[in-house]
Amino acid sequence: MSRSSRLFCGWLLLVAIAASSGILAPPGEWYAALAKPPLTPPDWLFPVAWTLLYLMMAVAAWKVTLVAPRGERGKALLPFVLQLIANGLWSWLFFAAHWMLVGLLDLLLLWGLVVWTIVTFSRYSPLAAGLLLPYLAWAGFAAYLNAGVLVLNAPWN
Repeated sequence: MSRSSRLFCGWLLLVAIAASSGILAPPGEWYAALAKPPLTPPDWLFPVAWTLLYLMMAVAAWKVTLVAPRGERGKALLPFVLQLIANGLWSWLFFAAHWMLVGLLDLLLLWGLVVWTIVTFSRYSPLAAGLLLPYLAWAGFAAYLNAGVLVLNAPWN
């Protein structure tokens, strides 16, 4: 297996670890019983969208790993790793702990980290940066959904 292939598999594994939080902390009955905001997609769309987004994320990180000078790789990939952590944390905060407000704050942090990642990646690979634009849009949409669920299901309603 080539070095490039090993690097790609490594990024796929790391992204899969972040993605596993959605499997380990699924929506379940609690989420099903909540009022949802307008534009909430059907449940089947979430795993399809996230699978594509995670794949594009892994490709983006792989591309930057290949082109960033050895001494700059850590700096180039730091925002990506930080956003992966925020990404993986959200399912635990929202679905497992039922902390809708903290989940929303995590999504706002995630959105900012994805912007930072895109800006950083653009210095090394415009393609890698571009691959993250749908993720940025989806993270913003997820924040809208999270905020909508929070407002519609708040104790003061």
